[in-house]
Amino acid sequence: MEDYNKIIESLGIKFVKSNNIKVTHPFTIQDYEETENTIIILKKGVIRFGQDNELLKEGHALFIPAMRYTPLSFGNVDDKSPELSLEEFGYKQTEYFKTNPEEQLSSVPVADFTSVVFETKVFDTVNFFTALDIPAFSMENSKINNIIYDIVKEQETELEGNQRVVKIKTELLVVETIRHIIEKRLFVEQMATNSTYFKDPRLIKLFKYIKDNLGGELTNKILSDVADVSEDYVGQYFKTLTGINPQDYIEYQRMEHAVKLLRTTKMSIRDIGRACGYKDTAYFCRRFKMMYGIPAGKMRKRETLMNI
Repeated sequence: MEDYNKIIESLGIKFVKSNNIKVTHPFTIQDYEETENTIIILKKGVIRFGQDNELLKEGHALFIPAMRYTPLSFGNVDDKSPELSLEEFGYKQTEYFKTNPEEQLSSVPVADFTSVVFETKVFDTVNFFTALDIPAFSMENSKINNIIYDIVKEQETELEGNQRVVKIKTELLVVETIRHIIEKRLFVEQMATNSTYFKDPRLIKLFKYIKDNLGGELTNKILSDVADVSEDYVGQYFKTLTGINPQDYIEYQRMEHAVKLLRTTKMSIRDIGRACGYKDTAYFCRRFKMMYGIPAGKMRKRETLMNI
């Protein structure tokens, strides 16, 4: 228990966005993915998720860790229902998702849900839930549901201090989610194995250095100097503790930073690529689309069109 308390205390938790969404007709997103964690509460209708097409019950919450590809189906899909990639959905999302509560729909929604997206990073560097390597899963937890509804309601108000309340509620949401995982003994092996490396001071030093220098050179030679281990060993050391080699981890962090810049700035794609360590804009664009399934420019347009 003490270990989990230390991890929770180390978490940097940030609210990203929220919405109430009505789905107009059945369809499937083959490879849904967010750069941060997502929780969906199904109020009414049908949502299925994962490779096993598991049914999310009404009133239950679906937790999708950041960077976790998860098939999602809305409504009672059949052979005629569209199956969209995330990129295709980015072009057509306004045809399927309605977020304006005053908009009159021509038919009963096939799914009505509330979503909250939030960041959870250990020592402000590593996404906690992604690092645990857990799949999307459903939760029946009234505390979590109530917190999410409070976040969305507060986000929609213009009352003084509403962003402060949203921040506090989002932190509480993360704590209750971790408690739920522990109390229900979910993913016991992953939790035991993948949470241990958060305690290694040299690794945390590497995480921080990478985060602070995403726009610069991050070779294994440089990382070995930071961690005070040999250049030949630093890759094995990093992968043994994290399950990923350092250069792949660096690219994930650079791409995550790119998404943040797309979402929060008006920087050009070229300048964003350079800020994330890519001198060749064409290469940056290819790698971005390979990772997210959607071009950087379309990602920015998607975030601008709809806050989902």
